[in-house]
This record gives sequence, C-alpha cells and structure tokens, in this order.
Amino acid sequence: MKKKFLILYTFLHVIILNAQEFSNYVNPFIGTSNFGATNPGAIAPRGMASVSPFNVAGKQNVLEKDSRWLSNPYVNENTFLTGYSHVNLSGVGCPDLGVILLMPTTGVLETNHLKYGSTYTDEVAKAGYYSNVLSKYNIKTETTATTRTGVSRYTFPKGKSNILLNLGLGLTNEEGASVKIVSSTEIEGMRSVGSFCYYKPEEAYPVYFVAKFSKPAEQFGVWKTPRAYKGAEAEWMPYNGKPRIMEGYQKEVLGDSIGSYFSYNFDKPTQVEVKIGVSYVSIENARENLEKETQDLSFEDIYNQTSSAWDNQLSKIKVEGGTQDDKVIFYTALYHSLIHPNILNDYNGDYPKMATRETLNTEDTRFTVFSFWDTYRNLHALMSLVYPKQQSNMVKSMLDIYDETGWLPKWELNATETTTMVGDPAGIILTDTYLKGITDFDIEKAYQAMVKSADALENNPLRPNIETYINKGYLTSEQIGSVSTTQEYNATDFSIALLAKALNKKADYKRFSKRAISYRNLFDENLKLLRPRNSDGSWYEPFNPLAGANFTKNIGFIEGNAWQYAFMVSHDIKGLIKLMGGQKAFSKQLQTLFDTNQFDMANEPDIAYPFLFNYVKGEEWRAQQKVQELIKTYFQNKPAGLPGNDDTGTMSAWLIYSMMGIYPVSPGEPLYTITTPVFDKITIALDNDYYKSENLIIERSGKKDGKIKTIQLNGKTHKGYFINHSDLISGATLNITTD
Repeated sequence: MKKKFLILYTFLHVIILNAQEFSNYVNPFIGTSNFGATNPGAIAPRGMASVSPFNVAGKQNVLEKDSRWLSNPYVNENTFLTGYSHVNLSGVGCPDLGVILLMPTTGVLETNHLKYGSTYTDEVAKAGYYSNVLSKYNIKTETTATTRTGVSRYTFPKGKSNILLNLGLGLTNEEGASVKIVSSTEIEGMRSVGSFCYYKPEEAYPVYFVAKFSKPAEQFGVWKTPRAYKGAEAEWMPYNGKPRIMEGYQKEVLGDSIGSYFSYNFDKPTQVEVKIGVSYVSIENARENLEKETQDLSFEDIYNQTSSAWDNQLSKIKVEGGTQDDKVIFYTALYHSLIHPNILNDYNGDYPKMATRETLNTEDTRFTVFSFWDTYRNLHALMSLVYPKQQSNMVKSMLDIYDETGWLPKWELNATETTTMVGDPAGIILTDTYLKGITDFDIEKAYQAMVKSADALENNPLRPNIETYINKGYLTSEQIGSVSTTQEYNATDFSIALLAKALNKKADYKRFSKRAISYRNLFDENLKLLRPRNSDGSWYEPFNPLAGANFTKNIGFIEGNAWQYAFMVSHDIKGLIKLMGGQKAFSKQLQTLFDTNQFDMANEPDIAYPFLFNYVKGEEWRAQQKVQELIKTYFQNKPAGLPGNDDTGTMSAWLIYSMMGIYPVSPGEPLYTITTPVFDKITIALDNDYYKSENLIIERSGKKDGKIKTIQLNGKTHKGYFINHSDLISGATLNITTD
C-alpha cells in the first residue's frame, strides 16, 4: 500500500511540476536595475492592481525620484523600504502611480515613513508572488494579486503591531487623497494621480480603493501631516510638520499627506491578510472588484490561481534546448510582455471615458497603457502572433478611444492622453494587426481614423506641424525633432498605404506611398546620413552627427543622434540602399554604426538595425552574429539583465523574437526576417479562433552561435531570409540549419 501511495505521490508531483514549469522560469528581478524600470511585485496577467515593494523613498530625500527621475517604485540596489504600493507601471520611463502604500510595523505607532521604514532580507519573487522579511520588525511580508486586487499576508511576531495605509507617498507628481475607516476591518478612499512625465497637471485623475483586513483592529485611526512652507520662493514640502493622530475617527479625511492605521496586540505570532481592491471609476466598483475576485479565498488560494493564470499564458510558447539561463531570460521577457497594456475596466465592465472620465461600460476588455512609440515596433506584432484575442481587444480599445475623443491614442494612460514622444504610431498597429489576419474590428473606422490624423491641418494633437510636413515632405530645423518626427510620420504613412491597398483605395495608396518616402529629402549624400533642413531648404549648420545621444539636446532628433536614426526607415530599406550607393556601401555604413559604438540597444529607433544586414545578399551572417552578441551582452539573468528601460515590454519583445529566430523588421508589413534561434525547438500554440492551424514550429539543427547554412519551410528549401506571416501561421515547420 505504501509503495502504491509513493508511486501515486510521485506521479502527481511530476504533474504539478510540469504544470508550473513555465512560471518557474520567471525571474521578476530582471530589469530592476540599470534603469530597466521593472519591479518584482506580484501581479496577475494584464493586471490593473499589483503589489510592489516601494524602496525609492530614501532617508535623506523626501523622494529620491525628485533628484534621480525614478519612474519605478523599486530599485534593486536600494535597501530602505517604506511600504508596498498597489497600482504601478512596469518598464515605463516617466514617474506616475506607485501609490496606496501598505506598511506593517511593530511597537509604538509611527507615521513618518523616514522613521518607520526598514531594511529587508530574504527577498523572493515569482510570477504572481513577492516576499521579504522586514529587518527592523522581523515581519515576514508576502504579496500576491488578482486582476484588480492586491493581496498581502503579514506574519507578525508576538506583541504590539500596526498596519499603516499611507496615501502621502507615491511616484505621481499629483497630491490629494481621501480616506475613511468603515469598520475595524475595512478602509476606503481615493488617491489622486497623474502628470505623467510631469506633463498636463490639469489631467490628474483618481484611483479608488477598498481595503479589507482578515482580523479586526483593536485600535484604529487616521493621521494628517501638515506641510511646512520653507522660504519665500520655496515649495510646500510634505512630512515636515507634526502629524495629527485622530484615534477612532470614522469620518472622511481629505488632504495630501494623510493615512490610516490599524493596530493589534498579539499574544503569539499571528498572520493578517489584507486585500485591496482598486478601480478608476468609484469606491463602489473597487469594493465589487475585491469581493468578486477574492470572495472568501485565502492568500494561498489566490496565489495558486494567479500562478496558474501565468502558466496558462506563458505556455503559449514552449522552448526546448538552451541553457537554464536562456529559458529564464526568455520566459521572464514573455512575462514582462504580458503586463502592459493592462486592463482598465472593472469587473462589471465599467471604465472611465477618455478625458471627461464619465463612466462607460464594455462587454469586452478595455485596455490601457498604450506606449505606442515603443510598442509599435514589435510588441503588438508579438501579441498578434501569440495572443491574437488580446491584440484584437487592444485594437478595439484604440477605436473606442477614437470614438470618445475624435483621435487615436498616442501614449494613453488610464484614460488620459499624455502625448509623450513623437510620431503618430497607432495606424501602424492597426494595419499590422489587420494584415496579419485579425479582422474582427471595424476596419473602415480604423482607416478613417488613420487618415484623419494624417491629413488634419488644424488642431491635430497627433501630428504637430503637419502642414509643413505635407507641403515640404519634411519638418524643418525650427521644429522639434524635425528629422526623427519626419521618419515617424513616414512610417505611419507607409502603413496607411498598405491598408489602402488592401481595401482597394487606389488613390490613397498612391498618395501615401509617395508621402512615406519623403525622408529622402533629408538624406545628405556626403555624410550618407539624414540631417535637418531649414525652412528655406538649406542644410542646418553647424551640424554634428554625434550630437543628441544619451538624452542630450540637439537639432533634428529626439532621444538620439543622426547615426542612431540613420536606418530607421525599415519600410524603405531598398530605397535607402540606393541612396547610400548600393548594397556594399549600405552594409559598410551599417557596420560602421556598430564599430563606432553609435548603436544603442536601449533606444527604440535602433533595435531593428542588426537585422538589416539580411537585406544584403551574402552579409546575412552579420545579422546572425550581431543578434547573438547583443543577446549575450545585454540580456542576462540578473537585476541589470535588460539594456535599459523595458518600455512596457518592447525590449522584452525584441528578446523573445530574437531568441526564436524571427523578427518583424518592417512594422505594418506581415513579414518577418530570419536569424539563428537560440533554442533547438520552439512551439507556438496558435489560437484557432484566428488561425486555422494548431502550432507554428521553429527548429534549429547545429550550433546556436553558428552561421545559417540552410532554411527549410515544411521540408522544402526556403530562399532568402524573409518569410510571410501567412506562411508561418499555416501550420508551418521552419527548419534552420547552422554550421
């Protein structure tokens, strides 16, 4: 009997391990250093809520973000923790959110975060789970999450203990909050957030919450800390006044630096669970989100559900071969690509309308956090291939925003338009999605929206200086980012042309095809680079092709220099090759970019460049060599294992594609270019609601760092290093042999 039990136990144990194998490869600490801007906090796939350790409120500064432009609640090198925030962004380059902070403490009540903060040890992070031990208090903290609820479990030692809810801390530039203690087990309130990148302070908006505690507090209350004014020209500074403690107070309290506390006296070590539901619509919806998603489930129950949800999502791509670290960086990248865009609507379908924030309702999923300047390059193409239903709902969200505002989104965040970065990238995503066979959205409306942003001469929020662009074919040096913005407009016009052709709009196809190559007016034959022109058509002088790197200011380019934007015309590489004097000259100039260290792996305009060698016959080996080198150099299983800001999954998507051996080199076109896969075999499970076949299989025979000798598609020789999306999703097996 014991032997049978042992066999059964072993069998079940193997099943459990297999079921969890994908999430076990996720290391959420990757990207928490080197300005990767990810955090190791617990989150469900596409979650609205997440619970992140908050360690950027230092002992010396009120907030370190004020001096270091920190856009994330956690930095791996920091050691001083002041709580756990419940709405956060991942891999985003500007501060916002990072609010609704819980913090467990012991002993006498203290409400000043600089005094109650603690160092910590024993950090553990997994998909859907984070834990540490607060050194100052010997409290073990554990966190998990559902889609709209953050869940914490605190293991307190014997004695007096407290749970603080601090609404004064956060990454957002906005202030203003409310809190009300409903009972000895429940708190409700609101925190104002907004001013992404410190823009548009008039677009601050509320995030609502309800917190429920598993044990009733023996004492409770709220605090309010007055702000002290320093100097005639100084600003009001928080946390400088003496806090006013209002014990037992159960009326609503408004203010900036406010919070609430629940206190206990435990006669033995005790666990307390706290669930915080959030909503961007109302307190009532936050409460419903909490109740519907957590019900009477325990911390363990919720974590198991979230872990299973992660496994389900991660299992869509199965890799075989490669090292342990290869699998960790791959599945962590896939994990990061499934955080944003995230869900905005509540459990009941409610969500805030763009700008006016009146309550609307959806039967689908309303997504938010559309960082399109980054994600149009690869992330949405990855969603179309692996998660087409999610991509369909993202496109429908984009069109809903068009209905609500009259314009497609540019960099949308929680129903506000931040207008961050340049270009008009939404149209590229719409075209790319439709041409890949995801057609269950209103394509005529999408086309109308794209053309409107491309043609509207007045009050156009998506294309500043559009009249100059249309009349001259380019922006001029007097206009910010004239060269790079021209390139971005060209890329979108190319996608409009592609869609016009597919919809049989012949006149528009010709018109936008011509507009898409107007960057050629900015090509300097002597430098073989793009450079700014003045309004009279003359070259801007003096011109330094190296100026503009590393966020330094220059004329003509946004976040980059002339070298870093030299090849960002992926839709017209053949045209660029001609401008540069042929394939040999093009390859030489491209190689010079790498040899002179002008290539920036952390900068979006550059990330397709290694694959451009595939356009030159006989030089494809350079693409294979360079991609492998970049993977080894910049993507590693450690906190600094990203080349920089993950940009809501864009860098992660680059890695996923590169490790699989294909890359969407020309956004908008249903086309991939081929390089050497890292793994022996990759199996992508295709969604049968969108694609007829079950799987796409990519296999590599030979060394992962070897040069490609042959490419076969379904057993037949495949010529060239480009392949159509339609071929891959037709149940294809792509075999790549290396030497």
